[in-house]
Amino acid sequence: MGTKPLTIEEVCERGTELYETKIRPQVESGNLGRYLAIDVDTGEYSVADKRRDAVKVIRDKHPDANIWGLRIGHMAAASLGGGDTREKK
Repeated sequence: MGTKPLTIEEVCERGTELYETKIRPQVESGNLGRYLAIDVDTGEYSVADKRRDAVKVIRDKHPDANIWGLRIGHMAAASLGGGDTREKK
């Protein structure tokens, strides 16, 4: 299959756009704190309790996928020093 390599910035832009416009309304309710992985080339995504499990679902289907991820309802997937990463609404 082989997808075109993207820069980190392109992966982030595509992932953010897909999440905000198509995926967020489908996954946010009932999944706060879980991990989301998105194949930014196909728009396919996976939700799991662990980041590696969400990524594995995408990698199993598309080994060369450009993957972007986040922790649902948080500004970051992890925090150094234990700070609160939840989105402020």
